[in-house]
Amino acid sequence: MEKIEKSIEVNVPVHLVYSQWTEFEAFPRFMGGVKEVKKLDDNRLRWRAEIRGKEVEWDARITRQTPDEVIAWVSISGIQNCGTVTFKSTDQNKTRITLIMEIESKEISGNTEDFVRVVSGQIEGDMKHFKEFIEERGEIGTETES
Repeated sequence: MEKIEKSIEVNVPVHLVYSQWTEFEAFPRFMGGVKEVKKLDDNRLRWRAEIRGKEVEWDARITRQTPDEVIAWVSISGIQNCGTVTFKSTDQNKTRITLIMEIESKEISGNTEDFVRVVSGQIEGDMKHFKEFIEERGEIGTETES
């Protein structure tokens, strides 16, 4: 399996970032390759995505979930993958998100180096979209609370 690691800092408190990230069914709003996420039960999700023009599907089981700190998963069917997303408060209103993911490239592409480059770029773009999405929501939330 190929390992991909990406981090980004967002200007929103950790509890809001974590709360939004755990709204899995909203992922297609800010993740370009994700077409649909369905919550099957408290610990299982069905993902449908497009990677390099190929539609893929897998079920994942959440293996660890600590509010405002970490979410970890492992695929239980379809494309083999696993990973963690950690959330660390770096300031009162800032959070560092770190995603570490391992994914089986052979199921999607024979060229491992190209696959890692494409998926890594997609994840980086998705994290930037999440930053824009959550910061916009955070500002709106702040304005309505005042």
